[in-house]
Amino acid sequence: MAAPSINVKSVTDLLNDSLSQLGFEVHALKIGWYNAVLSPPLRLAYPDDTLAVVVLSTPAMFEQAFLPFMEKRSCQGLSDPIDQCVKHYINSTVSQCFSGINVGVSYDYEMLPSRKPKFLAQTAAHVSGAAFYYRQADVPEQPWADKKMFGVCVHPKFGGWFAIRALLVFEGVEVGSEMVQPAPPDCVPSREARIQLLEGFNLRWQDWSYRNIIPPEQTYSQKQRDYFSTPPGQRSALLKSWGFQLTEDNEPQPDSDTQSRVNGHS
Repeated sequence: MAAPSINVKSVTDLLNDSLSQLGFEVHALKIGWYNAVLSPPLRLAYPDDTLAVVVLSTPAMFEQAFLPFMEKRSCQGLSDPIDQCVKHYINSTVSQCFSGINVGVSYDYEMLPSRKPKFLAQTAAHVSGAAFYYRQADVPEQPWADKKMFGVCVHPKFGGWFAIRALLVFEGVEVGSEMVQPAPPDCVPSREARIQLLEGFNLRWQDWSYRNIIPPEQTYSQKQRDYFSTPPGQRSALLKSWGFQLTEDNEPQPDSDTQSRVNGHS
């Protein structure tokens, strides 16, 4: 059961103290905010006032967390180096900071037996105020007829140069009306820009132009771009060329970069 001193600020302060220096951002939300915008089969089975935190990786994560992680653990067999790096740092932080609290940690790559994701990453980012989730329904007089266009989040500082990594649910920690839901910054307000964003994400995602839909404060380094531009099956060779000693079962899997696991882009 949670200690009485646990509240939104103490949780986010502890997480920020450990994770911000590694290139992560944390944003608090109530489970009720998340569940309110989803159909019953997609909702999370917690009381509405339960505290949760969504964790994002910023462009700095690659140099500040991933490369040091590979330096220390380059001889271990990893299914996906980026995912294992994120899991290592988040799990370590949760165990060190919240040892007396039940924290349910779900990662963006994890699936339920039904093959549905454990949580909808972009929805969590939107309702927390971290990033605006632009969807087809946000474009009036859509030009795509009956074509399905997947949505994409835009960060107010980094545009599309970030990823949504995890949802932490603090079981038994409930917050009241003092926690007010923030509106995510609407960085792409015009119809024309939203069309450009969704078409870039759905039709030309390989060129990454959608990530620059707003002028970003920071983008991926060239080394990071090289990594994510490399086909997943060839990333082991790239890591080895950088001096990391990988075991044979270290075969990076797709989709370790973006929020776009919803439709398979890497």
